[in-house]
Amino acid sequence: MENGDTAIATFAGGCFWCMEGPFEALEGVSAVVSGYTDGQVQNPTYQQVSSGGTGHAEAVQITYDPTRVSYEQLLEIFWRQIDPTDAGGQFADRGSQYRTGIYYHDAHQKQLAEAAKAELDASGRFDKPIATEIKEAGTFYPAEDYHQDYYKTHPTRYKMYKIGSGRDAYVKDTWRDPNPTDSAAETVEHGDSPPYRKPSEQEIKEMLTPLQYKVTQREGTERAFDNEYWDNKQPGIYVDIVSGEPLFSSTDKYKSGTGWPSFTKPLVPGNVAEHEDRKLFMARTEVRSTYGDSHLGHVFPDGPEPTGLRYCLNSASLRFIPKEDLDREGYAEFLQLFEK
Repeated sequence: MENGDTAIATFAGGCFWCMEGPFEALEGVSAVVSGYTDGQVQNPTYQQVSSGGTGHAEAVQITYDPTRVSYEQLLEIFWRQIDPTDAGGQFADRGSQYRTGIYYHDAHQKQLAEAAKAELDASGRFDKPIATEIKEAGTFYPAEDYHQDYYKTHPTRYKMYKIGSGRDAYVKDTWRDPNPTDSAAETVEHGDSPPYRKPSEQEIKEMLTPLQYKVTQREGTERAFDNEYWDNKQPGIYVDIVSGEPLFSSTDKYKSGTGWPSFTKPLVPGNVAEHEDRKLFMARTEVRSTYGDSHLGHVFPDGPEPTGLRYCLNSASLRFIPKEDLDREGYAEFLQLFEK
């Protein structure tokens, strides 16, 4: 859709944090806004969309000058940010709210999008069919302010998330070169420290109780129904007891009946790493924190919607921060989760 000297393009590529930088780096693009589209609820919040119940997809809306950058160029950039064969989400982010889509604003955009999709499907680059939907653009709702330009406002956390989610490696491996358009997002100086760190062994022994040490450092398991958070119903977030990195939210906590705190998804996917565990002579998926490398528990495919997952964790691996303490403790960015 053209309006005077500018036009609008709308793309969904999973987490919108990762979609802003590549387009903003293009000459001829004047604005990139993160938001929600293709859903049934008016003016949805992030919490509503992330639950998977509104039908929306996280998306970006791009304002550009078609005399300086073409829609075909935008499509090329779009394909290079995503896994177009994944119909269930993108990388660590699962659910329809993280689906990929091209939402055209006129017949010309539709024609170009369909041609580009057909060409990519026939290229042989992927061994599965392209799952990205192409639909007419509907109402686009800008996301909350703290989501806008997240790669600039939280550069280190953004970079760690992009790496931890698997997107960074996938893009580079699929296109066989570093992404040339994402340079704006690579603004973290080499001397920057990671946002969280694992203390020394001596520090860990001094800061943890014997049970916390056994669970986090020796892959132990606490007793069911006899731990601090299995029945905690307070609103707030759960962070790694060792590093402090945010891991899970009460908004995704549910009563699983197992006697351990259970969640449907991580709060920050890049802070939660998964590893194969065969210690009990069966294949399970262990969950560890990315920076603290703490053993947290396991994830199982028997959870409720929208993810179908059960992150079964040890309370001894976690520290709970009530919502009223988030600002004071340096986690103010998560207050939005608890706004009505």
